[in-house]
Amino acid sequence: MVLFLAALCLTVRPGFGAEAGVLDAMDAVGFAPPKEKASLSLVEGKRNKAVRFAFADENRGVFVIGKVKGTPEWDRAAGFSFWVKGDGSGRLGGIEFLWNGDYGARYAYAFPIDSTEWKKIVVPWRDLIPELSKPLPPIDPKSGSAPSKLGPITFGKWWYWGDYGAHAYAIDDLRLEPSIPSDTNDYRPAGAPLARVLAKLKAGKPVTIVTMGDSLTDVRHWTNRTTNWPAFLKTALSAKFRSEITLVNPALGGTELRHNLVLLPRWARREHPSPDLVTVFFGFNDWNAGMRGPEFLRAQADAIDRVRRATGGKADVLVLTTCPPLENGEAIAELAAACRQAARQKNAGLADVYAAFQSVAGSGRAPLFADDKVHLGRAGQELVARTVQAAIENGGR
Repeated sequence: MVLFLAALCLTVRPGFGAEAGVLDAMDAVGFAPPKEKASLSLVEGKRNKAVRFAFADENRGVFVIGKVKGTPEWDRAAGFSFWVKGDGSGRLGGIEFLWNGDYGARYAYAFPIDSTEWKKIVVPWRDLIPELSKPLPPIDPKSGSAPSKLGPITFGKWWYWGDYGAHAYAIDDLRLEPSIPSDTNDYRPAGAPLARVLAKLKAGKPVTIVTMGDSLTDVRHWTNRTTNWPAFLKTALSAKFRSEITLVNPALGGTELRHNLVLLPRWARREHPSPDLVTVFFGFNDWNAGMRGPEFLRAQADAIDRVRRATGGKADVLVLTTCPPLENGEAIAELAAACRQAARQKNAGLADVYAAFQSVAGSGRAPLFADDKVHLGRAGQELVARTVQAAIENGGR
C-alpha cells in the first residue's frame, strides 16, 4: 500500500539517536531450528551475511526460535524492522511473539516473500496482532502491553494459517526503529457507509467484493461447496444492477476474527489491494474460544480500521453480525451487539444477520441450518445473502 506524504506523521520515541539499535545483524545463525520441517543456513545478505529459513511442506506449527527478546530499550522504539529476500512465491512468512512468557498471550505478524530482491519490512508495534480471544491490549509502550516484555522473535506459522506449503526466505539486519511513518487518515466515510459501492452498482460498473469469514463463508467447507451465501449474493447483485461482480473469498473454516486480521496481507498485498467492499463475518468460533462482548467490540473496531488502512481507505466495510446457531442462539447476543456498536462507532455498514435469523420463528428455523445445527443450509445461505444485499441497497445503514 502506498501512503501519501500528507497522510504520514513520525512517531518518535525519546532516547534514540539517528538509528535504532541492531537486535541481530544475522551474520551468524542465532536461531534454534526444530527437529524437522525447517532448516537454517548462512547466505549472502543485504549488508553482510543473512540467515535463510527454509520450511518443508506441511510446516503447520513449525517454529524457529531466536535468542533476542525484549529489553527496556524496546519501550523507547516505535517498532522493529528487517530485510527479507523471498522465494518469489505468493505465500507469507510468519512472525510470532509470546508476551511476558505467557503462551496465552501471543502476538503475530505476516510479511510477504514474493520478491527475490531484498525488501525492507517495517513493523510498528500496533501491527502485532493478538492471536487468542483472551482480552489482550495492543503492543504499546504507553498504553498497552509493553514491548519490553515480548519474548524471543520466532519465525513460523500457527494452526490457523491454512497454507503450509514449502517456502523459504532470508532475513538480514533485525533492528529496532526509533520512528515509523504512520497513516493518520480517518477513513470513516462522512455519509452513508456503503455509498460508494452502491453508486458503482447503480452505474453498472464492475465491483470487487472481499468476503472475510470462517466456515460460514469458506467455500471449501462441506456445507458451502455446492451453494454458499457469497455466490447467492453475486448472482442477485449481478441480476439487479447488471454489474460485473468479482468475488474474492479468503475465508478460513475454524478461524477467529483476529486470525484473519493477521492474514489480511494475503488478499490485500497485490492481487486485490483496492476492493470496493469488504465484508466481515465472524463470531461463533470466537465465542467458543472465550471471546465475549467487550473484547469482540475492540476486535471488530480494529478490523474495520485495519481493512481501511490496508486499502488506503478505498474499500467500504460491511460488518455482518454473528450468526446464531439453531439452539441457544441467545447466548451469543452480546457478540452481535458488539458488531452493531463497532459499526456505529466506525461508520461501517451493518448487515444484521443475527436479527434476521432470530426473527424466523417455529418450524421455519430448522431449514436454515445444516444437520449440525450450526452451519448453514441453503435457506440460511440465502437469508444471509438477502440480508447483505439489503444492507448494500440501504447504503449500509
